[in-house]
Amino acid sequence: MTKRILFTFLLLNVCLLQAQGIDPLKTKDEFTQKKWVDSLLNSMTIEDKIGQLFMVQAYSNSDEKHYEGIDSLIEKYHIGGLIFMQGTPENQAVLTNRYQLKSKTPLLIGFDGEWGLDMRLKNTYRFPWNMTLGAIRDDKLIEDFGVQLGKHCKRLGIHINFAPVVDVNTNPENPIIGNRSFGESRENVTEKSIAFIKGMQSQNVLSSAKHFPGHGDTSTDSHKTLPVLDFDFSRLDSIEMYPYKSLIKNNLTSVMVAHLSVVALEPNSQLPTSLSYNVITNLLKKDLKFNGLILTDALNMKGAADYASPGDVDLAAFLAGNDILLIPENVPAAVLKIKNALDNKILTEERLNYSVEKILKAKFWAGLSASKYVELNNLQNDLNSINDELLHRKLVESSISLLKNDGVIFPIQNLDKKNIAYVKFGDDDGSAFVNMLKNYTNVDVISSENLDDLISQLESYNLVIIGYHKSNTNPWKDYKFLNKELVWIEEIARLKKVIIDVFASPYSLLDIDTFENIEGLLVSYQNSIISQEISAQMIFGAIETKGKLPVSIKNVFSEGHGLMSTSLKRLAYTIPEEVGMSSEKLKKIDSMAAIVIKEKMAPGMQILVARKGKVIYSKSFGNHTDSDSLKVENSNLYDVASMTKILASLPLIMELQEKGTIQLESTLGSLLPKLKKTNKSKITVKEVLSHYGRLQAWIPFYVKTLDSTKHPSEEYYRSEPSRKFNIKVANNLYLRTDYKDSIIDIIAKTDLLDKPQYKYSDLSYFLFKDFIEKLYRKNLNELTQAHFYKALGANRTTYVPIEKFNLKEIVPTEKDDYYRYELVHGYVHDMGAAMQGGIGGHAGLFSNANDVAKIMQMYLQKGYYGGKRYLKSETIDVFNHRYFEDKKVRKGVGFDKPQIVEAEKATCGCVSDKSFGHSGFTGTFTWADPESELVYVFLSNRVFPTAENRGLVRENIRTIIQQYIQDAIIN
Repeated sequence: MTKRILFTFLLLNVCLLQAQGIDPLKTKDEFTQKKWVDSLLNSMTIEDKIGQLFMVQAYSNSDEKHYEGIDSLIEKYHIGGLIFMQGTPENQAVLTNRYQLKSKTPLLIGFDGEWGLDMRLKNTYRFPWNMTLGAIRDDKLIEDFGVQLGKHCKRLGIHINFAPVVDVNTNPENPIIGNRSFGESRENVTEKSIAFIKGMQSQNVLSSAKHFPGHGDTSTDSHKTLPVLDFDFSRLDSIEMYPYKSLIKNNLTSVMVAHLSVVALEPNSQLPTSLSYNVITNLLKKDLKFNGLILTDALNMKGAADYASPGDVDLAAFLAGNDILLIPENVPAAVLKIKNALDNKILTEERLNYSVEKILKAKFWAGLSASKYVELNNLQNDLNSINDELLHRKLVESSISLLKNDGVIFPIQNLDKKNIAYVKFGDDDGSAFVNMLKNYTNVDVISSENLDDLISQLESYNLVIIGYHKSNTNPWKDYKFLNKELVWIEEIARLKKVIIDVFASPYSLLDIDTFENIEGLLVSYQNSIISQEISAQMIFGAIETKGKLPVSIKNVFSEGHGLMSTSLKRLAYTIPEEVGMSSEKLKKIDSMAAIVIKEKMAPGMQILVARKGKVIYSKSFGNHTDSDSLKVENSNLYDVASMTKILASLPLIMELQEKGTIQLESTLGSLLPKLKKTNKSKITVKEVLSHYGRLQAWIPFYVKTLDSTKHPSEEYYRSEPSRKFNIKVANNLYLRTDYKDSIIDIIAKTDLLDKPQYKYSDLSYFLFKDFIEKLYRKNLNELTQAHFYKALGANRTTYVPIEKFNLKEIVPTEKDDYYRYELVHGYVHDMGAAMQGGIGGHAGLFSNANDVAKIMQMYLQKGYYGGKRYLKSETIDVFNHRYFEDKKVRKGVGFDKPQIVEAEKATCGCVSDKSFGHSGFTGTFTWADPESELVYVFLSNRVFPTAENRGLVRENIRTIIQQYIQDAIIN
């Protein structure tokens, strides 16, 4: 009697389901699909049909015995699908082709790829967890993620990806869902899931919403036991099952049923939902009208396996209404049980056909009628593309959430007034975060095993950045603070202004007793390198925060809370493709750098490229000299030589022009009393800064201070400093104190060129230095630091670097055998600047490529950078202009400009007329172009071992690289 009732019920159910609801497995070419399905179904034996129900786990990192076992299941039991587990994409592709070849019916290949193929496979791309994605406001990005993941699956021959997790995670202590959920809001989970499914299914990859009816409020793991959901139907309908209603209406192709005990849905508390007719057939199929594929969660999990023995569990799952039996423990036993059920009329062939037909429709939908094999060539590149990183960066950038911003502590402004320390908590690495922070200003890493000692070390700092770094290995890793960490953070926050950045689950914040003393609070969700780098950039205002909390934190921060920060227009750091450039084409720079080093044109160099306010290439090559093993680092300082003119003197001159102290039409005689009655009296600022003032190119001042042996004369030098000899030129070499006045006197008496013409000259910068320093009663080093560098965060830009930095951080220049008779190291190479104590208007500045880029970006942004206006927009325009172009003078006012006469080769000839920059004798070059929005910095010590090493100049290396950069623009 029981068998007859069950048979009648099943038959009625099949008919009912065929008559109602959306069929998400139906393709546009319905006729061809039906023909293909019917052809296969009609040719199948009962054994073939039963085999289609099973999706067996396969490993691509196992041995031949395992692979042959899969072969046997395909050949003997005609299994319908495989779910690949751990391994590599290459091995999986080979095995997929092997297994497909053996199967007379194409195999449906399944995979658990919630955050990418990385969930199971080595050497594949990892995207963020769902919890991170749940913080994103723009659901189009989630759709894009679905598309990209669908492309990966398609490329590897995967037809169904068991994602997304649509569990509404309302239990922070959930041990198995947590970070795998989009959050606690049913609406947010639903919207994100719809977007993801739309994206992935657009690539003809079946999606699978899991874990029905909802695993988000459980306190145990169904892999280990049978979790209990002790809620009434109203609660389950309004929270747990809420997403499924919308997903089904939006063409969800499959549902995975969880192993749960839900008495409100299945009165038998021992019966898992995955085996429940009430849950699957009555609720999912009838009430929710779902006609897509229905799969069990893995049947080897304790939540199901403990209910009955292998075979019995599979039969129960099929009788309950599932189509696919995922990871059966014993296929032969299960096949036998199902055959016996057919023989005993517990199960009908119509019921079997119903599921097999759906499985075949799904196979056609996924493209298995056309191709079932995987192309093996270029697999690694296809699964790890630039597009993956571009998307990853967008996802992270859109997710990071600013929760608290008392006193507008975030983003950090006024760097000249900040003394910043970083303190790390958590058990994972935070070096990518720290390194990125240091791109913006000095950030000291402070640590101690003792709280009192730590507090003591922090005394001099007025801002502490606390990074909480927890393992990013998988979403189940522990995220909680240690009690010790909570105490230490509370004490630091009590005494100092802090910004806390949490690279872990937002649930970690639940253990913080009070947020009262925490001025800035940022949740970055994961401790990936990309998260660390982007988060650090947000702290300094290079990128705005956009994310919102996907879960609530006590009664302090509600779900959906997230503050929008403002951009300070500081340089950001990303990959070339984000700003329309080609990584592949930029590799030419690496090749050219290798040639430079091989041919000994320079022992090493730094090269930086930024576009649209984002650094997309920043590399160091070679060594400090060709005879040492000290590698050039991005933080190392180079002598930038004549780039000093536009990086130090010119911004101060511009500033004075805005104040009305200097005008372009001001004469040198009006500025410098010593020039009033000289031949230079009526020459204007505009003329000399345009190198059209008839000044001599340079004066070798040092030559007349040498004795007959061509060594420094005792009349001018001493080896020890004194009141009369206090201008330090080099190690143990001090020039007469009064000589700096002699320099101005010598320039004043120098003849002018016979007629007005373009002649590049250093001399005006000696004069402007004298004027500016007397005006302010401070030297250029003090002035540039106070007016520009400190606020810009250009902390590695300075005159006389030996006073601030270890020699190992400073790249040497020349082995001087004509004046100082030593390796010039830590001191300026230019002789005239050296005779001014290393502080010249024309030379003397040391910097690294990153700092030079900040200053050039400030110019490119018309005088604005880091939330501060340094110069007026119109001031930049006034100085970045050729006033003597009709005289074939290419120069602007201070700035170099592209060549007018081709033979000059000032640039690659590929930049706009609006562009500007400068080069330096030591082998340096920087250029900015408002039209292409490019900033280029090249720093080297080509004068090593001597200034006669002119290969870099002769071969036009700097401008060839500029051409490479221009050629790399793809959009």
